[in-house]
Amino acid sequence: MPRRVKIGSHLVGDGEPCFIIAEAGANHDRNLSQAKELIEVATEAGADAVKFQTYSAETLYSKKTPRFSYLQGNFNQDTWQLIKSIELPRQWQQELADYCRQKGIIFLSTPFDYQAVDELDQLGVPAFKVASFEIVDLPLIKYIAKCGKPVLFSTGMANYEEIQDVFIICQSVGNTDLIPLQCVSLYPAPVHLSNLRSIETLKKVFGNPAGYSDHTLGIHIAVAAHVAGANVIEKHFTLSRKLKGPDHPFAIEPDELKTMVKQIREVEMALGDGIKSGPAEEEKEMFEKGRRSIHAACHIPKGTTITREMLTLKRPGFGIKPKNIEMVIGRIAKVDIEEDDAVRWEMI
Repeated sequence: MPRRVKIGSHLVGDGEPCFIIAEAGANHDRNLSQAKELIEVATEAGADAVKFQTYSAETLYSKKTPRFSYLQGNFNQDTWQLIKSIELPRQWQQELADYCRQKGIIFLSTPFDYQAVDELDQLGVPAFKVASFEIVDLPLIKYIAKCGKPVLFSTGMANYEEIQDVFIICQSVGNTDLIPLQCVSLYPAPVHLSNLRSIETLKKVFGNPAGYSDHTLGIHIAVAAHVAGANVIEKHFTLSRKLKGPDHPFAIEPDELKTMVKQIREVEMALGDGIKSGPAEEEKEMFEKGRRSIHAACHIPKGTTITREMLTLKRPGFGIKPKNIEMVIGRIAKVDIEEDDAVRWEMI
């Protein structure tokens, strides 16, 4: 079984509750009250953590970066200008972290530069998340790992060598609390690329928990990912898909987030422990009244030698089990057995 990783008070791994991250990303639209409302929505939905992103256009993109095709037609700005316009104001971070503590939900943010790592570490975040695009920035990942906190990292577009590079660089500084997340780096992501079976493969290959960062539309793939073995689910959410911004259109809305969390928790209960041990306490009435047992097909007087024709198999299950019918045939009735009576061992 893969090892477990502790994030705050939550143990993450097989046999533990799925760790659910509500990804606010840039959906705050540089509005502090909107950012706080996102925290409230995530809390009310029952998510374990709400996550933002901490970046600066100056250290993230060249000003010569071409526009992304999926954003064409929706935004007139070039890539650098767009990123600049949706940056999380860093002076908000303390207030947002405090608000999360007040609401009882974990505050996380993905750092995209060294200053962001330092700022988030000082805020006391219990874990770091690395975006798929940054998986090749091993110096930054090493710097993150040195903080000694769990590192979750998305693996969109990555192969096993690149994932192994992250494990090697983090382990080189003594950090083994790593959680790779299967991910498809498209917005929205087409369902057929989800490859949920890779979640179990990641756990088997690297011996750590693994999860799924979901960019598909709707919630069903995220719920299915937990069934497929995801110990962590990360999902973008928004107050409304009608809001303007690059991440709103593929994000889920508050009611969907609440439903997703509810369904994941129900799936957890439904998966059970895999052991078949007979009726549950709640099934006892059905077990007794709904199963068949041996009954008298006719009146059987005391002293009669019982034949097969005198017996039938009916509900309820108060009598001898059907599999023992051959043991009943040829025995003598010790008492009068009325038609439709359940035949019990003390009667023969």
